[in-house]
Amino acid sequence: MKLPRRQFLHLAVGATALPALSRFAWGQTYPTRPVRLIIGIVPGSAPDIVGRLLGQWLSDRLGQPFVIENRPGAGTNIATDAVVRSPADGYTLLLATSAIAINATLYEKLSFNVISDIAPVASISRETFALEVHPSFPAKTVLEFIAYAKARPGKLSMASPGSGTGPHMAGELFKMMAGVDLVHVPYRGSAPALTDLMGGQVDVTFGPLTSSIQYVRAGKLRALAVTSASRSDALPDVPTVGDFVPGYEATAWFGIGAPKATPAEIVNKLNKEVNAALDDPKMKARLADLGGMPLPGSPVQFGRLIAEEAEKWGKVIRAANIKAN
Repeated sequence: MKLPRRQFLHLAVGATALPALSRFAWGQTYPTRPVRLIIGIVPGSAPDIVGRLLGQWLSDRLGQPFVIENRPGAGTNIATDAVVRSPADGYTLLLATSAIAINATLYEKLSFNVISDIAPVASISRETFALEVHPSFPAKTVLEFIAYAKARPGKLSMASPGSGTGPHMAGELFKMMAGVDLVHVPYRGSAPALTDLMGGQVDVTFGPLTSSIQYVRAGKLRALAVTSASRSDALPDVPTVGDFVPGYEATAWFGIGAPKATPAEIVNKLNKEVNAALDDPKMKARLADLGGMPLPGSPVQFGRLIAEEAEKWGKVIRAANIKAN
């Protein structure tokens, strides 16, 4: 049977609209079952703490459990790969960290492209590091530390949670800009690095405030400066490295990523809820207490941050000839 042209066009337009309506309805009802939030670092780490805080918020707001799944290894690449390979339906998310921007250059052969294979959903917070030493260390200011290090080239040890981690990158940038020679000592995580620093086995670290601020407040470590562009509300009396090394800034950040092609309706819904969390006074206070600063924004802004950070740290990695463990 031949349909009149007007009726045919009407049916064609209706058929085209069905997928869009279906996606919209999907976004409206999402989530209808538990959501996995995969974190590429061990429990108790800074990303894990922040991920669990946000996961609980999203669980309460959206009525479905956001289940934390730790998949450490390969500098967070195992977790990222797991998310990239998951269905793009919003039920597998990545707790993205600045490591994904660093890894874009650090690892020569990755099974994914972080810029094109991860859909940016929402930035969560920006975390500062602190240049930390043992309380008995002779230098009490950044300038004293630089002078002390220059007088002993290659003699001071710099602990980090591992090659290519944010603290390592912060330290390498400091070495380049301050003109000091520190010997990098990689550990398997922040906890053992901080333990050895407090025990006097190493001289300095650029510790994430989220995991080290408790030791600074307890007097077990001395923070000479923070690495952010401005002072941290958590340590308002501690200056910035940039006060003494002009132009220096190094921070970590956390956010939510999803597999590429995740429906925009789901991405936007999650973005809206994350931004609502960051506007909540209790969440703000908790992040501040951990040394973090809320980082609200759109998916586009988060994607831009990832690209800019990949370029910045790529230059440091190439200049310092850093290789992955």
